[in-house]
Amino acid sequence: MKQVFRSRMALVLGWIWMVFAAANAVDLIVRYSGPSSLTAAAVLGVMTALVFITCLRPAIILTEDGLLVRNPLRNTRVPWEAVDEVTVSHSIKIASGDGSVRCWAPQASARERAAAVRRGNPARTGSRTEPARSKGEQAAAEALAGKTHADWVADQITERAESAKRAATPAAGQPGAGADGSTGRQAAEPAGAADAQAVESGGPAGGAAATAGAMKVSWAPSALAALLAAAVLVVAAILA
Repeated sequence: MKQVFRSRMALVLGWIWMVFAAANAVDLIVRYSGPSSLTAAAVLGVMTALVFITCLRPAIILTEDGLLVRNPLRNTRVPWEAVDEVTVSHSIKIASGDGSVRCWAPQASARERAAAVRRGNPARTGSRTEPARSKGEQAAAEALAGKTHADWVADQITERAESAKRAATPAAGQPGAGADGSTGRQAAEPAGAADAQAVESGGPAGGAAATAGAMKVSWAPSALAALLAAAVLVVAAILA
């Protein structure tokens, strides 16, 4: 199951700017007046590129194979089996082996953290009483008590990683091909020993496992394209 998590406020503000930028771009094209229009287009292009890479692009995407962290300029892919620890301060940090990645979105602001704490410890003043909740509403309130959106996303990542690791671990004590399971166990032992020797010696088995479980970081083509388009508009405005 694919899940996408973003900063809701940044997403709303980003799309509002995109509509504003599109309307202004059309106006500049219709009322083109030479260098002044190019200068305005360059400013608009730079601002739009920055809004795109900081508000619309950042996200955490959970897939069947692992997670994808989209930060402003980089994409980071981490297989579920390689997720070692997920922590939250003002942002979500995912550790994998010797590396780690901090997620641009969603983040937990101090204001959101304080509001979450208040939800977890509701104050009772005077004779004010809260309306009765259903069992489902009460369970949801207890699950989210004291947690921000970033905390909840971190919990989802941790649960998916732990579930994937349990599924990848072979069940202990499975019977083999023989009637009493002894043949299967005897056949499995040499294979396990061979794998262990390959890992210790840095052979093919160990190298393949290390490569498959590694965190992969790459530049984001969409972010670079947006910056390149903005740079072209700036150069055109300077040369005009």
